[in-house]
Amino acid sequence: MATDDNLRRTSTLRSVPALTWPSRDDVEMAATPAVEACELASVAFTLHEYEHRRGVRSYGDEAAAELGVDADRVLKTLIVDLDGELSVAVVTVTDDLDLKRLASVHHVKRAVMSEPKRAERSSGYVVGGISPLGQRTRLSTTVDEAAMIWPTVFVSGGRRGLEIEIAPADLVRICDAQIAKIGRQATAR
Repeated sequence: MATDDNLRRTSTLRSVPALTWPSRDDVEMAATPAVEACELASVAFTLHEYEHRRGVRSYGDEAAAELGVDADRVLKTLIVDLDGELSVAVVTVTDDLDLKRLASVHHVKRAVMSEPKRAERSSGYVVGGISPLGQRTRLSTTVDEAAMIWPTVFVSGGRRGLEIEIAPADLVRICDAQIAKIGRQATAR
């Protein structure tokens, strides 16, 4: 449970628990390439585990509900085909990915969602647990600018039911990502 001593206040008056260095036991228990990427980069992060319910298809909404956090702070990782080349797009779970904007950012004619099996082969993760961190094949990554307003955000830790809370600037640095407006208000939730 967070106390006043370990809460960080933001300029927008949102308070979040301060990031911590996870204990060795926590990291070993949840060791995934995503967790290892955070350790290797020497950034502060917090692991959050919850029981994933079979049959749930909105993994990000499930994570937000299970962790009791604002869904705008939970990010989804999408693998996209940009004129034949795979790329990673990271947007809030409350938004849709704007494929036209993403194509424009990457100066290509067409962007389409990757086939799930191709995304799994490239990332080394299963759908619903794809993390932008520690992917098997390092791909160009774009993080939506909406993620940058928060002191910390949540991304998949590399498996369903595991989230990594991390500062968005650290996420961008570890992924060598660019920041752009690639999200748009979801049409149906």
